[in-house]
Formats: sequence, C-alpha cells, structure tokens
Amino acid sequence: MKNKILLAVVCILTAILFIVIFSVKEVTSPIPVLEGETPIIIRLLNESDNSITEINLEDYIIGVVAAEMPASFEMEALKAQAIAARTFAMYKKNTRNLNYDLIIGTKDQAYKDNKTLLAQWNVNFFSNYLKIREAVETTKNQVLTYNNEIINAFYFSMSNGYTENCELVFSQDLPYLNSVSSEWDNESLNNYSFTKTISKQEFCSSLEISCETIEIKDVTRSDSNRVLSITINEKTFKGTEVRTKLGLRSTDFTIDIIDDNVNITTKGYGHGVGMSQYGANGMAKAGYTYEQILKHYYQNTEITKL
Repeated sequence: MKNKILLAVVCILTAILFIVIFSVKEVTSPIPVLEGETPIIIRLLNESDNSITEINLEDYIIGVVAAEMPASFEMEALKAQAIAARTFAMYKKNTRNLNYDLIIGTKDQAYKDNKTLLAQWNVNFFSNYLKIREAVETTKNQVLTYNNEIINAFYFSMSNGYTENCELVFSQDLPYLNSVSSEWDNESLNNYSFTKTISKQEFCSSLEISCETIEIKDVTRSDSNRVLSITINEKTFKGTEVRTKLGLRSTDFTIDIIDDNVNITTKGYGHGVGMSQYGANGMAKAGYTYEQILKHYYQNTEITKL
C-alpha cells in the first residue's frame, strides 16, 4: 500500500514538473518577428568566461529590464526602462566596433536569462515575467533619438532630487543629458539617505593618504549638490574618485569623523546621469505616461521606431 502511495506521489510530482517546464517554455517563447521585419541580433560578452552569445534584441531587453528594475514597479516605469535599455543597446551596437555589442554587467547593462529569473522569482516567475514582457512588447522597436540619431541613454537607480549634467560624470557634453529636477526621489524612499561607517584606517588606506590626522577642505559641489572635488590631507580628489575608492552609493556625500570611525552619508544611488529609475516609478505612480517620463529625463528627444 505504501509503495502505491509513493508511486502515486512521484507520478503527480512528475506531472507537475512537466507542466511547469512546458509553461515556462510557452511563456518565455521568443518575441515574434513579424513578416517583413529584419531581426536585430545583439552579441553579448560574458567576461567571466569571454564567451559571446547572440540573442534577438527584444528578448535581450526582457532580460535587461528584469535585471535592472524591480518587477513590482509601475507598468509605465517598466516601459520607460525598456525603451532606455533598448536605446542604450542600439547605441552601443552602432558605435562599438568590436566582436561584441554589449558586456553583461555594470560596465554596460545587467542582464538575466530565464533560468536565472526562474531561480530568483520562484512562484512569482510567471506574473513577473509576463508583466515585463508586456512592457517590452508594448514598446517594441521604440528608441530615443536626438536630431534623428539614437542617443546614449544613461540611467541609474535613484537621484538626490536632481539628475546630473553628463559632462560632470562621463566627460561628454550631451545636450539631452542635462540636470533636471526629480522630486519623486526623496526621503520617502528606502535608503534614499544612507550612512556608511568605516574605520579611519580603511578610509585612509582606500584614498592612499596619511592617517595621522584627517583634514577635509575645499569641497566644491555641482548645482545638483554632488561633490565635484574635495581635498583630504592636501590631496585633491574628484567626487567620482572618492565614490569609487570608498564604494559609495552616490557623489552627494558628507564625511564626518567620530573617534576612530568615518561616517559617510550619501543621498541617492548611482552616477546620476539620465533617467532615475525610482524617479520614473514615482512619476508613473503620479499618473505620467512612459513618453512623459522619458521626455522629462532625456530632454528634447523623440521616441522613434527602428
């Protein structure tokens, strides 16, 4: 009797497994290429093993949106993210003369394949995947252009209330990436303000300065309140250098020395150029469309089809 029950359980579980596998394949089938369309292929470099994978653009964008933005975000924010990611991908494809178009990871864009997403989302896989797929399919082939050219669509997680001029971060003066207000990024968001505490020794070691005393002076800030330059123990750093060396969330930071520790408080998260993802979600919650979101963060651009 026990053997029969065990066999029945095994059969049921096997059937469920087959149903799940079939459902995953069905849901994650490639976004169809319509008759007359020319498929756009993206070549992805995985630096961990230097392998290159080829994937259709729209299927790639699903994996980027899933990796770059929480699936819980508003649909209009997800659509804006899909277009920003697609624009960034096509800009790289058109300008990078190498045997690959994009690098998987923070150097370009994050990307997660379906197997990774299934493991991450578990029981929420189907609802999350279908939501993101809808955002991508609804905006299929749409990109941002300026003077009829695809733009370099930088984006980041959360601002300090303002985005930053591109030339102050990436040394590129791009007219569509000037500082704009982003009041949807504010203290109501988790970790908008964040304090990192490290020892004096780690602070000095990371900046390669003497640690007998720590003197901070001549702090210059941009109009968006991000640190442009700062002098610590007579050594002058760019704000972006300090952020990198100390692993800070943003360049809007203040430094306080308390006994043997250094407290560094930041506002926002990311380089600050282009679209704020949390700002986009705040705009979507306030009733803005994805077109309005994109045109706010990427000034004087147009949404066009490939």
